[in-house]
Amino acid sequence: MIDPGAILRVDGRVALVTGGTRGIGRAVAEALVAAGAAVCVTARKEADVEETVEALRAVGGPVTGHVGSAGDPEAVAAGVSRCVAELGGLDILVNNAATSAHFGPLADADPGAVAATWRVNQEGPLRYVQAAWAAGMRDRGGVILNVASVGGLRAPPMMGAYSVSKAALIHMTRQLALELAPGVRVNALAPGLVKTDFSRALYEADETAAARRQPLRRLGRPDDVAAAALFLISDASSWITGEVLVVDGGALVSWPA
Repeated sequence: MIDPGAILRVDGRVALVTGGTRGIGRAVAEALVAAGAAVCVTARKEADVEETVEALRAVGGPVTGHVGSAGDPEAVAAGVSRCVAELGGLDILVNNAATSAHFGPLADADPGAVAATWRVNQEGPLRYVQAAWAAGMRDRGGVILNVASVGGLRAPPMMGAYSVSKAALIHMTRQLALELAPGVRVNALAPGLVKTDFSRALYEADETAAARRQPLRRLGRPDDVAAAALFLISDASSWITGEVLVVDGGALVSWPA
């Protein structure tokens, strides 16, 4: 019988959230701490990591942070090592860090900008998975959640480099779900237009019009995605792996209207 009060809890587990200092990553980290996890957040800016760690500790539970880019192999390895050393292990990995170094047609994109985008959005998550696997998930099991995008499920204009990277992340999710089962579950989220600094250019010119284009008539909030993340991380989804959960206010079903 399901215990509604416990099924979304992650007490005693250790989570690492990349890009965990703002937007969706910050909301996921907050949800995990509130649900009982010890959390390590990583991000590129030291001040942001320090502020986030302090804020999460005020919520409760052990929290630590590591400064470094998901596109830097040494920072990835060091972040996982710090998480394990300070929090005692690694049970949950949330690959949320992302970048979009090119806005415009993919056919006109500078190869360096494309490579930078793919290095963070594709190679970074794979390196984190490999490091987490080697750090204990191979033996103890765990959960991996990749934050993709509805852009990985369709072809939006002007965001080709980013969208291709997210399509690759979605397929990587399925591949890893097959390879790492039965001990590790691997799923992905595909958020739509969420009101964050990262996506500001897509809505700030006319937020009301952007909201009207969504069937639910509002932009997403980071907490909308964090709630879905907690479901896929917790035992509430214990028989789900290799799946992509769309969290977009219905935008994908109405595309391209």
